[in-house]
Amino acid sequence: MTEGDSASGSRGGEGAPRLSRYHARWHRALRFVAQRLVLRPVVSAVTTTTVEGTDNVDSLRGPFVVVANHCSHLDTGVLVSQLPYRLTKKLTVGAAADYFYSRWWVKALTSLFFNTYPIERTGGRGRNKGMSQRLLTSGLPILLFPEGTRSRDGVMRPFKPGAAVLCATSGVPCVPVALLGTHEAMPVGRFWPVPGRPRVRVLVGRPMRPHPGEPARAFSDRVAQHISTMMTMQTPYVVGDSRRGGPEGQSQEEAS
Repeated sequence: MTEGDSASGSRGGEGAPRLSRYHARWHRALRFVAQRLVLRPVVSAVTTTTVEGTDNVDSLRGPFVVVANHCSHLDTGVLVSQLPYRLTKKLTVGAAADYFYSRWWVKALTSLFFNTYPIERTGGRGRNKGMSQRLLTSGLPILLFPEGTRSRDGVMRPFKPGAAVLCATSGVPCVPVALLGTHEAMPVGRFWPVPGRPRVRVLVGRPMRPHPGEPARAFSDRVAQHISTMMTMQTPYVVGDSRRGGPEGQSQEEAS
């Protein structure tokens, strides 16, 4: 999936999706089959994927915003099928309306497998504007790729501030995730991973919140830097942005 300025909704020629579908048990059951019984075995068969740092989100409750670097169509499939089910059970995914909502069958498949909602990458002001905010307010977590589109060379691009705005206005934490190896496994232009089960690593960082008075752009840059550091150090356990000192051993990020 790709994501534009994530605080915006989408036109895409569609009426605003009803929130009831995202809360429906029948759709959750269908997604479990699609994501865990179909997609997960496929991803495991064509890649060697490991997930690290899930203990960083053991205490996570309520809605949240997952943000990750983005360089492959494999990214979303890896995240929704390989992250712990407690994180993906209700997870909704922002998807580019111009790409994933232009044909009914693509829209149906992405809705089933990824629980998507449309986002207009050009910042449209149609009936879907504010859908990300509505989902968070209703208690649902969301997944966004703040770069806005896939990196063509695997190098992370600057983040758009929409995800940071959502965290600040909704009062929800941001979960930074670093994806390693997805560009090599399935770069832009390929529609299936390269042979040989390439290695993919998912690094789940500590939840982050904006500091009091911190502008959204500054918080967005700080999240991007955190993900970049995880990618460089190749570990989800990064010091500096998660300083100890909060109550019960929590970092200042988690305690804020």
